[in-house]
Amino acid sequence: MALKLLLATLMVTPLARYGKQSLLIRCRRMLGLWCFAWATLHLTSYALLELGLANLALLGQELINRPYLTLGALSWLLLALAATSFQAAQRTLGSHRQRLHNLIYVIAVLAPIHYLWSVKILSPQPMIYGLSTLFLLALRYKKFRQWWR
Repeated sequence: MALKLLLATLMVTPLARYGKQSLLIRCRRMLGLWCFAWATLHLTSYALLELGLANLALLGQELINRPYLTLGALSWLLLALAATSFQAAQRTLGSHRQRLHNLIYVIAVLAPIHYLWSVKILSPQPMIYGLSTLFLLALRYKKFRQWWR
């Protein structure tokens, strides 16, 4: 669900731009916060339900031994950008906030890879999410091109 919400968050800007629906932009922060909430729930359920309360120390070992978990944890840490969505953080970070929020594109690439790697078979669903991510990133071609100049 976190991945679906991430893709929905990335879809808001193109829909608002091409559909000339500027009110959609107001929903973007809410979707991003829900994405963070679901990712946190996902990580918490893994830590508590899979490993159990008695084995939380095993989490660090699991992150090292299972690279797909490392990738998922890295994605979750980057999603912690949600903490910069509040007005006090926005004022503190100023213009650096946008650079920090651009890390969402890194998450958008890592999250489908984490999902594909964790299912351990070639399943169509993570492939569809990966292709959707590539499509949404292709819509931002001009933005990425400006970064390289």
